[in-house]
Amino acid sequence: MQTNTSPVPRAQVQHIEVGPERAGQRIDNALITLLKGVPKSLIYRLLRTGQVRVNSCRVHADTRLQEGDMIRVPPVRQANNEGKGQPSDWQIQQLLDAISFEDRNFLVLNKPAGMASHGGSGVSFGVIELLRAARPKEPFELAHRLDRHTSGLLVLARRRSALLALQGEIREGRVHKQYLSLLAPALPRTRVDVNAPLYRSKGGQGERMVRVSARGKPALTRFREIQRFVECSLVEATLETGRTHQIRVHAAHIEHPVVGDDRYGDRDVNRRFQRLGLKRMFLHSVLFEFEMGSQAYSFSTPLKSELGALLEKLDSQHTPRVPISGECRQP
Repeated sequence: MQTNTSPVPRAQVQHIEVGPERAGQRIDNALITLLKGVPKSLIYRLLRTGQVRVNSCRVHADTRLQEGDMIRVPPVRQANNEGKGQPSDWQIQQLLDAISFEDRNFLVLNKPAGMASHGGSGVSFGVIELLRAARPKEPFELAHRLDRHTSGLLVLARRRSALLALQGEIREGRVHKQYLSLLAPALPRTRVDVNAPLYRSKGGQGERMVRVSARGKPALTRFREIQRFVECSLVEATLETGRTHQIRVHAAHIEHPVVGDDRYGDRDVNRRFQRLGLKRMFLHSVLFEFEMGSQAYSFSTPLKSELGALLEKLDSQHTPRVPISGECRQP
């Protein structure tokens, strides 16, 4: 019997048998995943007071689960399910149409802009919720995240061993991630490295904000121009670290923000490109490469059609001074 990842019914005790995908996981982290919408403070209180049991025994938050363990979960209310209903058929179909690869370890999406990685902060259904609605018996976990308004490659794990292996590669900096973005104004030279620490905080409205600060974590982004227009540069952005909003904040820091970025970008520039038909942020995850054991994974995807259409319009208006590359290469 595999782990039941369907929502825990309100006012009922739930008994969940641990499958191989959660073997070795801490009980607190497992509950945070299984009890979507339940505050972490409540989960830790349930553990502390012995209301959550594993094999009929009280456990600590750092207890590691083993395959075949039986978890007793007391009745809890999952606020994120209240009043949300179920995702529509078109939302689920949009998600399924975005699947570009899957094997026994991973599922890869060419995520559309506007689709969040997960629900929360006013978003009812993100990628993970839609996948679980489409395939309720399969355990999916996000291996990394993309901003809601960033399109492109998003990798999910189908097995816990694969999740831990890929997350380990990410921590060790052995995953190669590359993005295509439009920066305005045009870069002063074809290669620009931005090595500036990033600090995450909350904005005035409670939104997540990131800024360059000595208090932050190390972050390095390499920008390489592959096509230049009169007022902007199409660039490959290669991440050497994986901080929140890294490309967007580093681009703004050097005063060449991402076109269409309504948080860190330039409003006047964004308005000009809106008149050219751009209705989103120009940032697309185009390449994701890593190794797991003896197997190498390399995923790539072309620009979304709406971004390609903007480049064609810019190309027809202005003669580029640098020819565009047809592939993404590491600088």
